[in-house]
Amino acid sequence: MKLLVKAPAKINLSLDVLNKRPDGYHEVEMIMTTIDLADRIELSLEENDIIKIISLNRFVPDDQRNLAYQAAKLLKDKFHVQKGVSIKIEKNIPVAAGLAGGSSDAAAVLRGLNKLWDLGLNLDQLAEIGAEIGSDVSFCVYGGTALATGRGEMIKELPAPPICWVVLAKPFIGVSTADIYKRLDVSKINHPNTKSMIDSIFHGDYDQMCENVGNVLEDVTLNLYEEVAQIKDQMSKFGADAVLMSGSGPTVFGLMHHDSRMHRVYNGLRGFCDQVFAVRIIGNRHSLD
Repeated sequence: MKLLVKAPAKINLSLDVLNKRPDGYHEVEMIMTTIDLADRIELSLEENDIIKIISLNRFVPDDQRNLAYQAAKLLKDKFHVQKGVSIKIEKNIPVAAGLAGGSSDAAAVLRGLNKLWDLGLNLDQLAEIGAEIGSDVSFCVYGGTALATGRGEMIKELPAPPICWVVLAKPFIGVSTADIYKRLDVSKINHPNTKSMIDSIFHGDYDQMCENVGNVLEDVTLNLYEEVAQIKDQMSKFGADAVLMSGSGPTVFGLMHHDSRMHRVYNGLRGFCDQVFAVRIIGNRHSLD
């Protein structure tokens, strides 16, 4: 038996860090939404009691370092599953990009194996398990749009944002999330207005949403990687309505309402950057059907 599951990328419309916690993590307040750029996960039952990762992308580990492997192993151990699985990952989301590609793969494996292994878990239970793997996995289990707090694992569902185009551009570099957080000086943060961003989403106010995008990790990454700052500058010059780095970077995204402006931004960046995508916000939660 085979099962195909989509693993969509996420962007941060807002990312704030409130303080550093005693456990070493940072207390965050993030608004995330899924976009129509997705990895494809193919799950196949294995006769042998093993977990096998298959990927043609040389940057994707095929062992226990892979979050998708960790997701399968965690489910096997928790529920004493005596079956094996082959996990084929078709990567479309750039790796180490601030788009939660690895976390979304893990979440897709949790949702898919829940069905393939007939575990009967709901999304809340899967999200709780996902939190043991990584901070973004809980959100990726649900998908859609949400306010994430705690270290990112406490999820409050929000409506889908106003429909718009998202152009993403990633330079040919990877960024360590742990390194960016380590360099962040919490005392010097200029906090984004999370409440105003939430209001804009509830009211479907595109202009207000664009005015309130913000990411406190941006300054750290931009100071370390000049390429990211250049992409952000170019995207603004080409006419995006709002421009922001997603997560810890290095991917930068721009929002725009109109097709003509999307094409201008997309075509302008293609001559300037390695990986450029034009996609839509999905914004609605996954279902287990």
